[in-house]
Amino acid sequence: MLIINGKLHTMCGDVVNNGYLWIKDGKIAEVGDMSRLEEKNGKISGEGREQVLDVRGAFVMPGIIEAHCHIGIVEEKRGIIGDDCNECTEPVTPGLRAIDAVNPMDPAFHDAIKAGITGVMTGPGSSNPVGGQFVFMKTQGRCIDKMAVLEPAAMKTAFGENPKTAYGDQNVCPSTRMGTAFLIRQELERARKYTLEQEDSQEQERDLKMEAWGPVIRKEIPMKTHVHRADDIMTAIRIAKEFDVELTLDHCTEGHLIAEEIAESGFPAIVGPDLTARSKIEVQNLSFKTAGVLHRAGVLTAITTDHPVSLINYLPLCAGLAVKEGLPMEEGLKAITINAARICRVDGRLGSLEEGKDADIAIFNGNPMETFTRTLYTIIDGEIVYDGEETGRDEDVI
Repeated sequence: MLIINGKLHTMCGDVVNNGYLWIKDGKIAEVGDMSRLEEKNGKISGEGREQVLDVRGAFVMPGIIEAHCHIGIVEEKRGIIGDDCNECTEPVTPGLRAIDAVNPMDPAFHDAIKAGITGVMTGPGSSNPVGGQFVFMKTQGRCIDKMAVLEPAAMKTAFGENPKTAYGDQNVCPSTRMGTAFLIRQELERARKYTLEQEDSQEQERDLKMEAWGPVIRKEIPMKTHVHRADDIMTAIRIAKEFDVELTLDHCTEGHLIAEEIAESGFPAIVGPDLTARSKIEVQNLSFKTAGVLHRAGVLTAITTDHPVSLINYLPLCAGLAVKEGLPMEEGLKAITINAARICRVDGRLGSLEEGKDADIAIFNGNPMETFTRTLYTIIDGEIVYDGEETGRDEDVI
């Protein structure tokens, strides 16, 4: 496929006002200005190209990435039957794997594709201090094993109100924030010892719970930590530093109150959901200004809908509202592309329009962060999976 005459927002620090993308074998083979293509005098056309897509000045960018959600693991329209998000039978469940529960037939995947969203980080909820492993996956397909980009992608942990409310009435730890922190510390200490012993001995009996922590202890994947309140954010940072593990600060609702401390920690933030009600005490300081404050402090920042808390197709709008409250325009786009890819550790394949990366591309008739903008094409692995020009705005949800 050859995409021509597009305004390319590469997320590499430059905009090609009249550019082209050459896609070959599901990858971006070449990115450049149309004048460069004309100078080639038809060279690319002899390389087996099957399709030319003239987008006539449309807004072309890497596929949008949702860095934290529960798509497919909390299915729309199915109530409790489709809710596999939280295993509330015990508070510490590191061995759970999202890949075993995500249903690719969740209609929310189609909504995501229609919004130009091509990649998602999805997994367990926040009822447990330790909830299990996330998976990063593409939004197109029927077999999650083929859709997965990174698995496991993160280990879910949670602080604050949710673990307290899930277990406080069951006479089971945790009923306090201290209890939650203790359980996570205890798990990390056990995991550290298990991982070291496993490296020293090939005959150690397998422990699936402890084995799941191995990638975290080796810093291959981060703890993906549910934190809203400032004190919970600092507790998560304190524990991560204590055990020398990587961390992402998910939600980070009061992050703007301690932006310098977060920047000093070196850990990134995934901000949101902000397009929702202040339904809990710990989100009383919720604001779209948080992402901008964190960015100005030097924190690598992405934006989330936390689908289904806010609907996933409103992710570009959430970025736009953050821009309205002070996040720079380009950073708004980065918060849902390259920054999200870096935080999710898939930036080697996704998040920018660069040669060699997956051909996951979103094409719009304007800036996707603006309300009236419409998706023209969504492309995943070099294949058009949504064609807004042909199907129109009223296509039935699959």
